[in-house]
This record gives sequence, C-alpha cells and structure tokens, in this order.
Amino acid sequence: MPSSQTYAVVGAARLFALLAIGGPIAWFHQEQGLLALAAVAGVWIYQGVTATRRDLELSLSPMTEAAAIGVICALGMTDSPVILAALVVPPLYATAVAGVRTMVRTVMVELISVVALGLMWWETVTADQAVAIFTWSMAGLGLSLIAAVTFTSDRVPDPVAPYRDAQEHLKQLIDLAGSLSSGLDVGALGGELLSQVSDGIPNRALVLYVPRGEALAPVASTVELDPADAVATETLAGDVRMQDPGNARPVQIGEGFAFRVSDQAVVAGLRPPGSDTSRPLPLAVVAGELADMAVKLDAALLFAQFRDAATADERNRLAREMHDGVAQDIASLGYIIDALAARPADEQQAKALAMLRERVSKVVAEVRQSVMNLRTSIGENESLGAAISNVARHLSESSGIPIRVRLDEQPTRLRPEVEAELFRIAQEAINNAVKHARATSIDVRCQVYAPEAVITVSDDGVGLQTARSDSHGLKIMRERARLIGAELVVRDNASRGLTVSVALKIPRSAVAKGDVSPTLTEQR
Repeated sequence: MPSSQTYAVVGAARLFALLAIGGPIAWFHQEQGLLALAAVAGVWIYQGVTATRRDLELSLSPMTEAAAIGVICALGMTDSPVILAALVVPPLYATAVAGVRTMVRTVMVELISVVALGLMWWETVTADQAVAIFTWSMAGLGLSLIAAVTFTSDRVPDPVAPYRDAQEHLKQLIDLAGSLSSGLDVGALGGELLSQVSDGIPNRALVLYVPRGEALAPVASTVELDPADAVATETLAGDVRMQDPGNARPVQIGEGFAFRVSDQAVVAGLRPPGSDTSRPLPLAVVAGELADMAVKLDAALLFAQFRDAATADERNRLAREMHDGVAQDIASLGYIIDALAARPADEQQAKALAMLRERVSKVVAEVRQSVMNLRTSIGENESLGAAISNVARHLSESSGIPIRVRLDEQPTRLRPEVEAELFRIAQEAINNAVKHARATSIDVRCQVYAPEAVITVSDDGVGLQTARSDSHGLKIMRERARLIGAELVVRDNASRGLTVSVALKIPRSAVAKGDVSPTLTEQR
C-alpha cells in the first residue's frame, strides 16, 4: 500500500501542473482554457480528497483518470495548447499506486484518448499538437520511471499500517453498531431465517448450517432431529457446500432438500410425511427472498470470527505478561527465601521461613496454572470434550484430586464461539472445585448433540459458600452463558458438594418470533 508521503508527492505534482497550466491561460485570457483547467482541477481535487480521507475504494483508477484527462486535453488543446501539460501527471499517479506496468498502460490510454477524441471532435490533429502530445506524454513516462525507484521503496510494508487500517475499520464498526436493528446474534438471526424458510417451503424439519473448518456446524433448527435425520440433513448440506458458492444449485433427494442462502450458510430440511417427492420445491425462489436476511447472518458470523480472534490474541498476551513478569518475580522471591532459610537466626524464624516458602510455591503453581488456562483453547481438530479432558488431566496431575470425565459427543461440531464459551465455563467450574471446594473427587460430564450441549461439573466438597468480594468466577461464567443463550445452574448436592451445569438449547422458530427468549438462571 502506498505511503502518505507517496500521495503527498503526487498531490504536489498535480498542484504544480495546475499552476504551470493556469499561468499562461490566465495571461492570455483564454476562456475555453479556463474551462478545461477547471475540469482537470476537479478530477485531481476529487482524487486528492479520497486519498486524504483514506476512502481509496472511491478513487478513480489510474487508467480511468488518464482517460478523463485525455478527453479534457483533446477538447481544450485547440484553444489552449498548454492544457496538454496535464498529460504528465496520470503516469506518475499510476506508478505511485500500481507500479510501472500499469503506468505504461496509462500512457497508452491517455495517448489513445487525446488523439482519438481530437480527431473526432476537431477532425484533425495538427503537427504542433501531435508534437506537444508526444512531448508531454514522454515527459510523464520519463518522470514516472525515475520516480518509480522512490515509490517502490515507499511500498515497503509498514508494520504500523495494519493497526491504522484496523483503527479506521473499528471506528466504522462502532458507528454502524447503533443502526443494526437485528443485532449480531447468530442463533437469533438463524432462527428468524428458518422461520422465513418455513413460510415458503412445506417441511417437517429445517436446519441451518455454517462452516466449521472442514465440517459444518448447525446454528439453528426448527425441531429436534433424531440421529438418522440429522445425518441426512448434514449430508445434503455438505453436498451444497462442495459446490461453487457463485453457482450453487439446490439439492433435492427423496424427502430431503438443501440450498445455499448466503456465502457461508446452507439450509437443509426434510419434507412432510406423505408429500409428493416428484414435485420440485421452490428453493431458488425462497433463497432469493432471503437475500436481506442472509446479509445480516453473514455479518453476524464475521463478527463472531473477529471476536474470537481478538479474544485469543488478548489471552495469549496476558499469558505472556504473567509468565514473563509476575511468575518470574514471585519465583525470585522464592530464591531469596531459600537463601535466608539456609541460615535462620533461630528455630522460630526457620518455621516462619518454611511456611512463607510453602505459600510462595503455592502462588507460583497457581500463576502457572492460570497461564496454562489462558493458553489452552479448542483447535479445529480437537473436540470440546477432548479439550475439557486435557484440562481435567492437567488439573488432576497438579492437584492430586481424581477428576473423572465422561464424554458423550457426536461428530458434528458446535460453532467456534459457542465451543469457546462452553469450554471456558467448564474450565472455570473445574478450577473452582479444585481450589475452593476441598473436594476429594470431581466428576465432569460433557454431552454434545450439536447444536445442543450440556456440561455438568460435580464435586463432593463443602458446597456453595459465601462469595468473597474479590471473587468474580461465578459472575464471569454467568456472562459467558448469557453470550451464547445458555442456562447456567449452580446448586448444592443433596448429600454434599456442588454441581455446576450449563445447558445450551438451540433457538427454535418460536425464539425468532419472540415467543421465547433465552434465559439465565442461578440457583443457590
């Protein structure tokens, strides 16, 4: 991407060209020349404004600018030959933004434009005009070749440029957020989309799928499918996904059907029992009617991807700071205590130093565990249950508390943002049981039947205690559950201990219509 300095050089060249052209025109009072000069100035001012405001997608391309300047020069060269000096600038602009190859094409475009229109408009191009056209075009070519060296060095990647672009895009996103009437909740938008599909296509089940790596993840469904129907709809959706997005065709096989509704989303469904499967469904028509809803859904999916990427980066940054800062400082304190403990003044001091060393070691272990928690995430190839099992294994090894994990998962994955929040809730629940419950055993159960899931963490410890003022674990779990529309339940067991359960139920059509809204409850 060209630097601001590059655009400044091009802007300066345009300004001096206008001054060089405007001087003779004003001196000789050439009225037609003033009109041509105003037209050239209008084109260049527009180009400068879009570059200054970084709305570069609105700028004219180099060849479009060359064609416009060529037309203006052709119309004004008879009354004001000096206007042909404007031919110097377009090649310079082309070199700055696109390189030498585009510059050569730009010179050809402006030559063709000025000569062809000159012949059509004036029916002739005089020898003096031809010499002036050639001279100014070659001057632009030569200056551009010389400047190419400078512009090429300016195009060296700027490490801060992505952050500047991110600032601009984030500001635009904040400005747009207030105008999003439907919000950016993928589940709610998916339920609303399926409701519209149901209005146009008779069915007994509909499921909305979005990509998850190489697989598909269900976002919303109208009914709870049995395993056979779930496999059928996922297979049909996969067939549609394998097609070219720009030329995707609906699929209808027996009672099943599937069609693409946006760049990322595919709807699959099943016909009602006893329906005539020989009659084609109006899938393409319905897909066309969903264009506006599809735009909203794709925006929500992109926002979810951006949020996940930003969250992962922030967690890794915090983990690095904790490991390189706090953890190292605390470990250094341990070395000092060891040195003092080697020569205690008396027995009482020796006991105090031993107790202090034990506490420091415990703090170091907790910091290291926190770093591991921050760095632990779910990969594309690792299921939610596998990620929870890894956390449980590490915690069991470090604490000595047996942690039993039972998994009941289907191969179909949940959406990435849903898996991430469920994983963090389970991780926090297991951590709390290890640190605060004084438990002798912990049971974890993970059931995933996408698009639904239930995770339960039970222990045999002291149960739910009065929360400390500086404790935020339960509040954070509550917020995470709210983000994905899940229900969080915290309750004391009948005998002893505590159970933390989070259940995710996929939004049905009723949710989209406003009959039901996701709720979050906490039981004590």
